[in-house]
This record gives sequence, C-alpha cells and structure tokens, in this order.
Amino acid sequence: MSETLPISLPAVPLRDIAAFIWFMALWVGYTVMADHFVTHRRPAAQIMHDYRVRWMERMLERDNRMADVQIVTAHMRSGMMFASITILIMAGVMTILGNLGKAREVTSELSFAITASREMWEIKVIVLMLIFVYAFFKYVWSLRQFNFALVFIGAAPMKEEVNAKDREHYPERGAILMDRGINALNRGLRAYYFGLALIAWFLGPIYLAAATIWVVAVLYRRDFRSVTLQTLLEDDGSSKPDATGTQ
Repeated sequence: MSETLPISLPAVPLRDIAAFIWFMALWVGYTVMADHFVTHRRPAAQIMHDYRVRWMERMLERDNRMADVQIVTAHMRSGMMFASITILIMAGVMTILGNLGKAREVTSELSFAITASREMWEIKVIVLMLIFVYAFFKYVWSLRQFNFALVFIGAAPMKEEVNAKDREHYPERGAILMDRGINALNRGLRAYYFGLALIAWFLGPIYLAAATIWVVAVLYRRDFRSVTLQTLLEDDGSSKPDATGTQ
C-alpha cells in the first residue's frame, strides 16, 4: 500500500481571519443594502431607472434610433475598457505572486507594517486575484446585457405603430434591461474599490479593517449623499444641489 503524505494547511493568524471576515461582511452587507433594501431614500440607481424609462419613451417616438444605439455603445466602451484593465491588473498580481520575496522585503522596511509569513502573503495575493477575477466576469456580463439592449432597441415598434401590443410596456422593459447591465458594471467597479482596500492587508489586518470602513464611507457618500445625486433629484423638487459641494 502506498502511503499518503499528510497535507499541512498554512497557519492563519486569528487577527487576519477576523479582518477578512470584517472585509467580506462590509462588502456583502453594503451591496445588499445599496442594491436591495434601501427604502428610506431614493438611491442613484433608482433615480437613473426613472430617467431610463423616459429615455425609452422618447426612443419610441423617434424614427431614427442611432442616438439611442450610441448611448448603449458608450456604456459598452466603458465595460470593455475596464475588462481590459482588469486583465492587466490580474497579470500584475500574478507577477507579484512570482516575486513574493521582493514584495515582502519592500514591505518589511516600513516601520508601521506588520510582518507576515510567506504562506500568508500567498493567501493575500490569491484573494486579491479572485477579487479582480470577479470584477472581470461582471464587466463581461454587463457587455452581454448591453448587447441585448441593442437588439431590444432595434426591435422596438416604430413611431407609427401606435397599436403595437408590446408598446405600452416597452419603456419599462427597456429600462430594466439597461438597469441589469449597469448593475453588473457597478458591481465590477465596486470590486475595484474593495480590491484597493484589500491592498492594505499587506500592511496588516488592522489596516485592512480601517481601509474597508473608508471604502464603505466613500461608496455611501457617492451613492446616497453626493452633489450629483442631488442634481438628479432636482427634477423631482425633493432637493436642490449645492454648487459649492464636493462629491
């Protein structure tokens, strides 16, 4: 009988486990809160949905839909750009994985950094890689949905087809379709934010916890309290933008 060699798992310090759980809890918690369970105010995504409904209503009144196609194409360019950048980032992360010795040496020279084992560094780099893999899949999925939106616009009833059976619900359906693509794009961007926060983990678990709080604060500010949001709300008369404010 052949003997099986025991597999030894790397020892992960409890403080790193706690920091990573905190990181994931805030990421998932903010995503659920911002995308699903916010009822006390209108987030930017909900406001933009109303604008997209108006856009689709006006699209049905146009004979030439090239302007609408260009709007969707502009969204696709953003997704393609970020997907390409993500591939380059993943290549860079793989380079770090192959040169952990030099990376650890640079970090060890920082007086405020907490030293970690090589195995712990490998775990951190792999987690960082997985975050950008997740972002890449979100960007690609957004591109696919924007392609669906292009077909949807191409199949829209013409201006003279006033009695088309699906005309009444077409604007809402088109807005929802665009919402899905934008939502995937936004989640990819959100992964970038939290990926940047994870870089602080290489300095120590305390820095990861602090950076995660900072990222959530920035996202909350931009999603719920930004001047841009106030400007979008101006049409509803619910608030007025502050020209001197900052996003």
